[in-house]
Amino acid sequence: MNSQEKFALITGAGSGIGKSIALALAGAGYAVALAGRRKEPLDATAQQAQAHGVRTLVVPTDVSDPAAVNHLFEQISEHFGRLDLLFNNAGIFARSASLEELEYEQWKAAVDINLTGAFLCTQGAFRLMKAQQPQGGRIINNGSISAYAPRPHAVSYTATKHAITGLTKATSLDGRKYDIACGQIDIGNAASEMTEVMGRGVLQADGSTRPEPLMNVEHVANAVLYMAGLPLDANVQFMTVMATKMPFIGRG
Repeated sequence: MNSQEKFALITGAGSGIGKSIALALAGAGYAVALAGRRKEPLDATAQQAQAHGVRTLVVPTDVSDPAAVNHLFEQISEHFGRLDLLFNNAGIFARSASLEELEYEQWKAAVDINLTGAFLCTQGAFRLMKAQQPQGGRIINNGSISAYAPRPHAVSYTATKHAITGLTKATSLDGRKYDIACGQIDIGNAASEMTEVMGRGVLQADGSTRPEPLMNVEHVANAVLYMAGLPLDANVQFMTVMATKMPFIGRG
């Protein structure tokens, strides 16, 4: 193993923000482990990443499944030998529905993937980073504008993203003595498959439906590269990157 080589894991790496971050990290010289539910998009991301001359590892993973996450980290340990960065990105939106109409299964799916998945991956990274030499690493959680201000008819997404903030703080605190830094990037309206609907029109807090401005996902990638590139004695605890004119300040 090249002692200068750095290793990153990106969840939800097959599309959108996760793919953009994976390719940006590959461009910065990171070997990248790519996790997500579908193998084909992960393979496509890996092929693009390999153009930067870095090693890649594709591990189809349901992050809500503890056994699958354990397998993911076994593969990382076997093929990479260490982990310098985890970008916790995998997440879903539930169907837009008023609080009293949201089905339990939809609530549970959001909690399982958005929150439990992030916890399981954090736990796996924490164990590996604690045991490796040199010790330590960095975890960056994909929060959201919804970690601070809700959208209407989005209770499960809002609740899980608020909870990610708690996970970030707890990880940051518990990681101090092991040189494990943890920060959170809160992203607002980055153009991706998940946010296409916003450009067409989404429900607003005043009851109207209006399109919202989007920003290029490359701005998010650049922000994550900055966070990832800091030495472990420095940390961006929270950063918000958003389309300037999207509804956030004074959202409701």
